[in-house]
Amino acid sequence: MSSSTVGGSEPNPSLSTSTSAIVAEPLRASHVLRIDGYAHTKAIPTGKRLESAPFTAFGHIWCIHYYPNGHTEASANYISLFLALKSGVVDDPVEVRYDVRFAEEDQKPLFASARYKSYGDGHGYAKFIKRSVLERSSSRDLRDDAFTIRCDMSVVNFRSDMVSTANVPVPPSDLHQHLRDLLETKQGADVVFEVGGETLAAHRWMLAVRSPVFNAELFGEMQESSTGVVRVDDMEAEVFKALLCFIYTDMLPEMSGEEEFVMSQRMLVASDKYSLDRLKCICEDNLCKRIEESNVMFLLELAEQHRCHGLKNACFGFLCSTPAHLEAALATDSFKHLSRNCPSIMMELIAKLGTYIQ
Repeated sequence: MSSSTVGGSEPNPSLSTSTSAIVAEPLRASHVLRIDGYAHTKAIPTGKRLESAPFTAFGHIWCIHYYPNGHTEASANYISLFLALKSGVVDDPVEVRYDVRFAEEDQKPLFASARYKSYGDGHGYAKFIKRSVLERSSSRDLRDDAFTIRCDMSVVNFRSDMVSTANVPVPPSDLHQHLRDLLETKQGADVVFEVGGETLAAHRWMLAVRSPVFNAELFGEMQESSTGVVRVDDMEAEVFKALLCFIYTDMLPEMSGEEEFVMSQRMLVASDKYSLDRLKCICEDNLCKRIEESNVMFLLELAEQHRCHGLKNACFGFLCSTPAHLEAALATDSFKHLSRNCPSIMMELIAKLGTYIQ
Protein backbone atom coordinates (compact mmCIF):
# COMPACT_ATOMS: atom_id res chain seq x y z
CA MET A 1 0.00 0.00 0.00
CA SER A 2 1.42 3.40 -0.84
CA SER A 3 0.36 7.00 -0.41
CA SER A 4 1.47 10.49 -1.36
CA THR A 5 0.85 13.95 0.09
CA VAL A 6 0.93 17.45 -1.40
CA GLY A 7 0.77 20.69 0.55
CA GLY A 8 -2.43 22.10 -1.07
CA SER A 9 -4.80 22.02 -4.01
CA GLU A 10 -3.20 24.91 -5.90
CA PRO A 11 0.33 24.77 -7.32
CA ASN A 12 2.81 26.51 -5.09
CA PRO A 13 6.54 26.31 -5.78
CA SER A 14 7.34 26.81 -2.08
CA LEU A 15 5.61 23.59 -1.04
CA SER A 16 7.55 20.36 -0.63
CA THR A 17 6.40 17.01 -1.93
CA SER A 18 7.12 13.64 -0.39
CA THR A 19 6.03 10.04 -0.82
CA SER A 20 5.84 7.12 1.55
CA ALA A 21 5.18 3.41 1.36
CA ILE A 22 3.93 0.86 3.86
CA VAL A 23 6.02 -2.24 3.30
CA ALA A 24 5.08 -5.69 4.59
CA GLU A 25 8.28 -7.70 4.71
CA PRO A 26 8.44 -11.31 5.95
CA LEU A 27 11.15 -12.02 8.51
CA ARG A 28 12.34 -15.60 8.80
CA ALA A 29 14.38 -17.64 11.23
CA SER A 30 15.09 -21.30 11.88
CA HIS A 31 16.55 -23.47 14.63
CA VAL A 32 17.91 -27.01 14.38
CA LEU A 33 17.70 -29.32 17.40
CA ARG A 34 19.53 -32.67 17.50
CA ILE A 35 18.35 -35.31 19.97
CA ASP A 36 21.23 -37.67 20.83
CA GLY A 37 20.67 -40.69 23.03
CA TYR A 38 17.00 -40.99 22.12
CA ALA A 39 16.62 -44.30 23.98
CA HIS A 40 17.71 -42.65 27.25
CA THR A 41 15.21 -39.82 26.86
CA LYS A 42 12.35 -42.33 26.87
CA ALA A 43 12.91 -42.73 30.61
CA ILE A 44 11.44 -39.26 31.11
CA PRO A 45 7.78 -39.58 32.17
CA THR A 46 4.78 -38.22 30.32
CA GLY A 47 4.36 -34.48 30.89
CA LYS A 48 8.07 -33.92 31.57
CA ARG A 49 10.23 -32.25 28.96
CA LEU A 50 13.71 -31.40 27.77
CA GLU A 51 14.47 -27.94 26.40
CA SER A 52 16.70 -26.90 23.54
CA ALA A 53 19.31 -24.22 24.04
CA PRO A 54 17.64 -20.79 23.94
CA PHE A 55 17.87 -18.93 20.63
CA THR A 56 16.99 -15.41 19.52
CA ALA A 57 14.57 -14.54 16.72
CA PHE A 58 12.51 -11.42 15.99
CA GLY A 59 13.77 -9.68 19.13
CA HIS A 60 12.64 -12.44 21.50
CA ILE A 61 14.19 -15.53 23.08
CA TRP A 62 12.74 -18.92 22.17
CA CYS A 63 13.33 -22.60 22.79
CA ILE A 64 11.90 -25.94 21.66
CA HIS A 65 10.18 -28.16 24.24
CA TYR A 66 10.72 -31.89 23.63
CA TYR A 67 8.40 -34.33 25.42
CA PRO A 68 9.75 -37.87 24.76
CA ASN A 69 6.60 -39.50 26.18
CA GLY A 70 4.02 -36.94 25.21
CA HIS A 71 2.75 -33.70 26.66
CA THR A 72 -0.31 -35.29 28.32
CA GLU A 73 -1.80 -38.74 28.77
CA ALA A 74 -3.72 -38.21 25.53
CA SER A 75 -0.39 -38.08 23.67
CA ALA A 76 1.53 -40.58 25.81
CA ASN A 77 2.37 -42.79 22.81
CA TYR A 78 3.74 -39.86 20.85
CA ILE A 79 6.64 -37.45 20.87
CA SER A 80 5.41 -33.89 21.51
CA LEU A 81 7.24 -30.80 20.23
CA PHE A 82 6.39 -27.18 21.02
CA LEU A 83 7.90 -23.81 20.11
CA ALA A 84 8.01 -21.78 23.35
CA LEU A 85 8.61 -18.10 24.14
CA LYS A 86 11.16 -17.51 26.93
CA SER A 87 11.70 -13.74 26.92
CA GLY A 88 9.00 -12.67 29.38
CA VAL A 89 5.88 -10.57 28.98
CA VAL A 90 5.58 -8.79 25.63
CA ASP A 91 3.91 -5.44 25.00
CA ASP A 92 2.01 -6.74 21.99
CA PRO A 93 1.24 -10.36 21.09
CA VAL A 94 3.76 -11.89 18.69
CA GLU A 95 2.08 -13.45 15.67
CA VAL A 96 4.31 -16.29 14.45
CA ARG A 97 3.96 -18.82 11.66
CA TYR A 98 5.95 -21.96 12.41
CA ASP A 99 6.68 -25.41 11.04
CA VAL A 100 8.42 -28.24 12.92
CA ARG A 101 9.70 -31.23 10.98
CA PHE A 102 12.52 -33.73 10.73
CA ALA A 103 15.54 -31.92 9.34
CA GLU A 104 16.00 -34.29 6.39
CA GLU A 105 12.46 -33.84 5.07
CA ASP A 106 12.58 -31.78 1.89
CA GLN A 107 8.93 -31.01 1.21
CA LYS A 108 7.57 -27.47 1.40
CA PRO A 109 6.91 -26.31 5.00
CA LEU A 110 3.29 -26.41 6.19
CA PHE A 111 3.14 -23.39 8.47
CA ALA A 112 0.78 -23.13 11.42
CA SER A 113 0.00 -19.80 13.09
CA ALA A 114 0.11 -18.93 16.78
CA ARG A 115 -0.09 -15.85 18.98
CA TYR A 116 2.47 -15.58 21.79
CA LYS A 117 1.51 -13.25 24.63
CA SER A 118 3.89 -13.94 27.52
CA TYR A 119 6.68 -16.06 28.95
CA GLY A 120 6.02 -19.77 28.81
CA ASP A 121 3.60 -19.66 25.88
CA GLY A 122 4.13 -22.76 23.76
CA HIS A 123 2.50 -23.91 20.54
CA GLY A 124 3.22 -26.93 18.41
CA TYR A 125 2.41 -30.58 17.98
CA ALA A 126 1.22 -32.76 20.86
CA LYS A 127 1.25 -35.76 18.50
CA PHE A 128 4.29 -34.99 16.38
CA ILE A 129 5.07 -38.65 15.67
CA LYS A 130 4.25 -42.00 17.26
CA ARG A 131 7.28 -43.48 18.96
CA SER A 132 6.58 -46.87 17.40
CA VAL A 133 6.67 -45.28 13.94
CA LEU A 134 9.93 -43.46 14.66
CA GLU A 135 11.54 -46.63 16.01
CA ARG A 136 10.72 -48.82 13.02
CA SER A 137 13.79 -50.27 11.38
CA SER A 138 12.75 -48.65 8.11
CA SER A 139 12.65 -45.16 9.61
CA ARG A 140 15.18 -42.86 8.01
CA ASP A 141 14.73 -40.20 10.68
CA LEU A 142 16.14 -42.17 13.65
CA ARG A 143 19.79 -43.05 13.06
CA ASP A 144 22.38 -44.12 15.61
CA ASP A 145 19.87 -43.45 18.38
CA ALA A 146 19.56 -39.82 17.29
CA PHE A 147 17.31 -37.61 15.21
CA THR A 148 17.31 -33.96 14.16
CA ILE A 149 14.42 -31.49 14.22
CA ARG A 150 14.17 -28.24 12.26
CA CYS A 151 11.85 -25.43 13.29
CA ASP A 152 11.17 -22.73 10.69
CA MET A 153 9.59 -19.48 11.86
CA SER A 154 8.19 -16.44 10.08
CA VAL A 155 6.65 -13.13 11.10
CA VAL A 156 5.47 -10.19 9.02
CA ASN A 157 7.04 -6.87 9.88
CA PHE A 158 5.25 -3.70 8.77
CA ARG A 159 7.37 -0.62 8.24
CA SER A 160 6.83 2.79 6.70
CA ASP A 161 9.45 4.00 4.26
CA MET A 162 9.81 7.68 3.46
CA VAL A 163 10.96 8.33 -0.08
CA SER A 164 12.18 11.81 -0.89
CA THR A 165 11.52 13.23 -4.34
CA ALA A 166 15.09 14.48 -4.45
CA ASN A 167 18.10 13.11 -2.65
CA VAL A 168 21.85 13.30 -2.59
CA PRO A 169 23.78 10.03 -2.20
CA VAL A 170 25.67 10.09 1.09
CA PRO A 171 28.82 7.98 1.28
CA PRO A 172 29.25 5.69 4.29
CA SER A 173 31.19 6.99 7.25
CA ASP A 174 34.95 6.59 6.97
CA LEU A 175 35.77 7.97 10.40
CA HIS A 176 37.14 4.59 11.47
CA GLN A 177 39.63 4.66 8.59
CA HIS A 178 40.85 8.15 9.52
CA LEU A 179 41.35 7.05 13.12
CA ARG A 180 43.14 3.89 11.95
CA ASP A 181 45.50 6.09 9.94
CA LEU A 182 46.06 8.25 13.02
CA LEU A 183 47.06 5.17 15.02
CA GLU A 184 49.35 3.85 12.29
CA THR A 185 51.10 7.18 11.53
CA LYS A 186 51.45 8.03 15.26
CA GLN A 187 50.95 11.71 14.40
CA GLY A 188 50.45 13.66 17.62
CA ALA A 189 50.97 10.57 19.81
CA ASP A 190 51.78 11.53 23.40
CA VAL A 191 52.07 8.23 25.26
CA VAL A 192 54.12 5.10 24.66
CA PHE A 193 53.38 1.58 25.87
CA GLU A 194 56.07 -1.02 26.40
CA VAL A 195 54.42 -4.38 25.78
CA GLY A 196 56.12 -7.73 25.22
CA GLY A 197 59.40 -6.17 24.12
CA GLU A 198 57.73 -3.76 21.67
CA THR A 199 57.02 -0.03 21.88
CA LEU A 200 53.55 1.13 20.81
CA ALA A 201 52.56 4.79 20.52
CA ALA A 202 49.04 6.13 21.10
CA HIS A 203 47.03 9.22 22.01
CA ARG A 204 46.00 9.81 25.62
CA TRP A 205 42.72 11.52 24.75
CA MET A 206 41.53 8.61 22.60
CA LEU A 207 42.35 6.00 25.23
CA ALA A 208 40.76 8.06 28.00
CA VAL A 209 37.53 8.61 26.07
CA ARG A 210 37.15 4.92 25.28
CA SER A 211 38.23 3.33 28.57
CA PRO A 212 37.62 4.51 32.15
CA VAL A 213 40.65 2.47 33.21
CA PHE A 214 42.93 4.27 30.76
CA ASN A 215 41.36 7.56 31.83
CA ALA A 216 42.35 6.93 35.45
CA GLU A 217 45.75 5.59 34.44
CA LEU A 218 46.69 8.48 32.15
CA PHE A 219 44.93 11.47 33.73
CA GLY A 220 44.47 10.39 37.33
CA GLU A 221 46.87 10.25 40.23
CA MET A 222 48.51 6.99 39.15
CA GLN A 223 52.25 7.01 38.50
CA GLU A 224 51.86 6.56 34.73
CA SER A 225 49.98 9.86 34.41
CA SER A 226 53.13 11.91 34.92
CA THR A 227 55.34 10.01 32.48
CA GLY A 228 55.29 9.37 28.77
CA VAL A 229 55.91 5.62 29.05
CA VAL A 230 53.56 2.96 30.42
CA ARG A 231 54.65 -0.64 30.95
CA VAL A 232 52.14 -3.43 30.40
CA ASP A 233 53.54 -6.66 31.83
CA ASP A 234 50.51 -8.98 31.67
CA MET A 235 49.73 -8.87 27.96
CA GLU A 236 51.29 -9.91 24.65
CA ALA A 237 52.16 -7.24 22.10
CA GLU A 238 49.80 -8.70 19.46
CA VAL A 239 46.90 -8.59 21.90
CA PHE A 240 47.61 -4.97 22.85
CA LYS A 241 47.86 -4.01 19.17
CA ALA A 242 44.45 -5.55 18.54
CA LEU A 243 43.15 -3.72 21.62
CA LEU A 244 44.39 -0.38 20.25
CA CYS A 245 42.87 -1.17 16.85
CA PHE A 246 39.47 -1.67 18.49
CA ILE A 247 39.78 1.46 20.62
CA TYR A 248 40.48 3.60 17.55
CA THR A 249 38.16 1.97 14.99
CA ASP A 250 35.56 0.00 17.01
CA MET A 251 36.61 -3.04 14.95
CA LEU A 252 38.98 -5.95 15.41
CA PRO A 253 41.70 -6.93 12.93
CA GLU A 254 40.76 -9.59 10.39
CA MET A 255 41.19 -13.07 11.87
CA SER A 256 39.92 -16.55 11.10
CA GLY A 257 39.91 -20.11 12.38
CA GLU A 258 42.09 -21.03 15.33
CA GLU A 259 43.72 -17.58 15.40
CA GLU A 260 40.33 -15.95 16.02
CA PHE A 261 39.48 -18.47 18.75
CA VAL A 262 42.75 -17.95 20.64
CA MET A 263 42.74 -14.17 20.17
CA SER A 264 39.13 -13.96 21.37
CA GLN A 265 40.17 -15.57 24.65
CA ARG A 266 43.03 -13.13 25.17
CA MET A 267 41.03 -10.12 24.03
CA LEU A 268 38.25 -11.03 26.44
CA VAL A 269 40.74 -10.85 29.31
CA ALA A 270 42.10 -7.53 27.99
CA SER A 271 38.64 -6.03 27.50
CA ASP A 272 37.70 -6.97 31.05
CA LYS A 273 40.87 -5.36 32.38
CA TYR A 274 40.23 -2.06 30.57
CA SER A 275 36.40 -2.04 30.92
CA LEU A 276 35.70 -2.20 27.19
CA ASP A 277 32.22 -3.68 27.42
CA ARG A 278 31.39 -3.90 23.71
CA LEU A 279 34.68 -5.62 22.92
CA LYS A 280 34.03 -8.04 25.76
CA CYS A 281 30.62 -8.91 24.28
CA ILE A 282 32.15 -9.46 20.83
CA CYS A 283 34.78 -11.84 22.23
CA GLU A 284 32.19 -13.61 24.35
CA ASP A 285 29.97 -14.14 21.31
CA ASN A 286 32.90 -15.47 19.25
CA LEU A 287 33.72 -18.00 21.97
CA CYS A 288 30.08 -19.10 22.31
CA LYS A 289 30.19 -20.17 18.66
CA ARG A 290 33.32 -22.30 19.19
CA ILE A 291 32.32 -24.38 22.21
CA GLU A 292 33.40 -28.02 21.89
CA GLU A 293 33.81 -31.00 24.20
CA SER A 294 37.57 -30.38 24.38
CA ASN A 295 37.34 -26.72 25.44
CA VAL A 296 34.00 -26.28 27.22
CA MET A 297 35.45 -26.68 30.73
CA PHE A 298 38.26 -24.22 29.99
CA LEU A 299 35.77 -21.69 28.60
CA LEU A 300 33.50 -22.21 31.61
CA GLU A 301 36.36 -21.29 33.94
CA LEU A 302 37.25 -18.28 31.76
CA ALA A 303 33.63 -17.12 31.87
CA GLU A 304 33.54 -17.41 35.66
CA GLN A 305 36.79 -15.50 36.12
CA HIS A 306 35.65 -12.57 33.97
CA ARG A 307 31.91 -12.49 34.76
CA CYS A 308 30.77 -13.52 31.27
CA HIS A 309 27.23 -14.69 31.96
CA GLY A 310 26.36 -15.33 28.31
CA LEU A 311 29.38 -17.57 27.75
CA LYS A 312 28.79 -19.32 31.05
CA ASN A 313 25.18 -20.14 30.16
CA ALA A 314 26.24 -21.30 26.69
CA CYS A 315 28.75 -23.71 28.26
CA PHE A 316 26.10 -25.04 30.64
CA GLY A 317 23.70 -25.46 27.73
CA PHE A 318 26.30 -27.39 25.72
CA LEU A 319 27.09 -29.72 28.63
CA CYS A 320 23.42 -30.37 29.32
CA SER A 321 22.40 -30.84 25.68
CA THR A 322 23.54 -34.46 25.34
CA PRO A 323 25.08 -37.10 27.66
CA ALA A 324 27.94 -37.52 25.17
CA HIS A 325 29.02 -33.88 25.54
CA LEU A 326 29.05 -34.13 29.32
CA GLU A 327 30.87 -37.47 29.40
CA ALA A 328 33.62 -36.27 27.06
CA ALA A 329 34.06 -32.97 28.92
CA LEU A 330 34.35 -34.71 32.29
CA ALA A 331 37.33 -36.69 30.96
CA THR A 332 39.41 -33.58 30.19
CA ASP A 333 42.19 -32.11 32.31
CA SER A 334 40.29 -28.81 32.30
CA PHE A 335 37.47 -30.45 34.25
CA LYS A 336 39.89 -31.70 36.91
CA HIS A 337 41.41 -28.23 37.21
CA LEU A 338 37.99 -26.58 37.35
CA SER A 339 36.63 -28.95 39.99
CA ARG A 340 39.65 -28.23 42.21
CA ASN A 341 39.68 -24.46 41.78
CA CYS A 342 36.01 -23.57 41.23
CA PRO A 343 33.81 -25.98 43.23
CA SER A 344 30.95 -23.47 43.07
CA ILE A 345 30.83 -23.97 39.29
CA MET A 346 30.42 -27.70 39.82
CA MET A 347 27.46 -27.05 42.11
CA GLU A 348 25.87 -24.81 39.47
CA LEU A 349 26.40 -27.47 36.81
CA ILE A 350 24.74 -30.12 38.97
CA ALA A 351 21.79 -27.79 39.55
CA LYS A 352 21.53 -27.10 35.80
CA LEU A 353 21.54 -30.81 35.02
CA GLY A 354 18.76 -31.34 37.54
CA THR A 355 16.64 -28.61 35.95
CA TYR A 356 17.31 -29.92 32.46
CA ILE A 357 15.92 -33.41 33.08
CA GLN A 358 12.82 -32.32 34.98
